[in-house]
Amino acid sequence: MKIIEFLLSALAIGVTFLYGSTGEIITEKAGHLNLGIPGIMGIGAACGCAALSVMIPAGADPLLPAWLIVIIALLATLIGGALMGLLYSFLAVTLRSNQNVTGLAMTIFGTGLTKYIFNALEKKDASYLRALPFFRFPFNNTSSALQYCGILVFIGIGVAIAASLILTRTRVGLHLRAVGESPATADAAGINVTRYKYIATIIGSAIAAVGGLFYVMDYQGSKEAYLSVEAMGWLSVALVIFSLWRPYLSIIGSFVFGAMFILGSYLPSFGVIIEPTIIKMLPYVVTIIVLIITSIRNRRENQPPASLGVSYFREDR
Repeated sequence: MKIIEFLLSALAIGVTFLYGSTGEIITEKAGHLNLGIPGIMGIGAACGCAALSVMIPAGADPLLPAWLIVIIALLATLIGGALMGLLYSFLAVTLRSNQNVTGLAMTIFGTGLTKYIFNALEKKDASYLRALPFFRFPFNNTSSALQYCGILVFIGIGVAIAASLILTRTRVGLHLRAVGESPATADAAGINVTRYKYIATIIGSAIAAVGGLFYVMDYQGSKEAYLSVEAMGWLSVALVIFSLWRPYLSIIGSFVFGAMFILGSYLPSFGVIIEPTIIKMLPYVVTIIVLIITSIRNRRENQPPASLGVSYFREDR
């Protein structure tokens, strides 16, 4: 039974990384390296929980049905993430600011604002936590690790599959990849580079934001959960490299990352004693190994978009 608990927990926490990495892959396919994902995931969690606190007042019954509460909270999360993506796009696409600096600034801003919002919510008795059973449907009545595999787990896997199909099987995906590989060539072919960059970044940020809400309201379900969302965001960025910029591979990679991340907590029950913090380093170590191997093999399909991190100046075309 311990092994089943471990696998279910790995799947559940891995979905946090799956949302973040899927959103970042979409963004990077447009040629933008968004290191603001940790901050965006935090804002997503904060916006969703703020909406929940309004719909579930402290000391009172929920104002709406459970299914509607989940949908509205999810919409609030998507809007929060989309606004962060819009801000990043304005800075990196319109103003052509340095993408690395912009992303790091977004993470600092997002993390600080997240803490401020959650501190305010705690003063209201953190009433948003009463919505925990709603998010863990249909396994909210179980006491095993299966309770973490709520509806957002299935949605996350579906989003990753849909993103993979769109990127590889549709004209929109072809245009987006063209923008990421060579914006000048795409521009000459009549593709609106700015529009694709904006839309991809906004959608990618909105998807990543859901990972923050899932981590707080589904996997952890505690007042302190928001404090570790930033770490989940950095692992999501690392998963992009591990999955070789392929959303369908990120499904497998998220499970592997989840297993490595929680392995230290389960090893004592298997008779193995290792410092848990050392085990939590494994995802980063594996990512470095993958990066080294792909760099040595130098196969184009395993490399990031050619224009990743480079601002596009149309007048230079």
